[in-house]
Amino acid sequence: MSVTREVVALMAEVAARYNEGYEQAAADRQLTALQAKALVLLAREPLPMRRMAELFQCDPSNVTGIVDRLERRGLVSREPSAADRRVKNVTLTEEGEGVAEELKGVLGFAGAPLAALSEAERIQLRDLLLRMLGRQA
Repeated sequence: MSVTREVVALMAEVAARYNEGYEQAAADRQLTALQAKALVLLAREPLPMRRMAELFQCDPSNVTGIVDRLERRGLVSREPSAADRRVKNVTLTEEGEGVAEELKGVLGFAGAPLAALSEAERIQLRDLLLRMLGRQA
């Protein structure tokens, strides 16, 4: 197996483990993985559903279903945008903020494998990943 194929396979394994952990953290809170991702995303800032669909790379109707279910649970609300009252931003409720914080706290499992690396190795890995993504450290 070439080194490139081996690296790709290892990256896929890391991604799979991350996704498994993310799905379990969501399920522990009776959420789907996408609902959990929506809460963590909205913890950064309120967003219109169209923008959420772009970020999730899915049809806006899928986001409508996700937001509807989160809204029924009292985790999000739809509020008019200050910039354009015709646009509704999805915002976290106080309860939603709490769940998003919980999720961010338990997602520390993603960093656990990095503990095997020294600080210098983590910096090197970060820089290499940024370079792969076409960004600078």
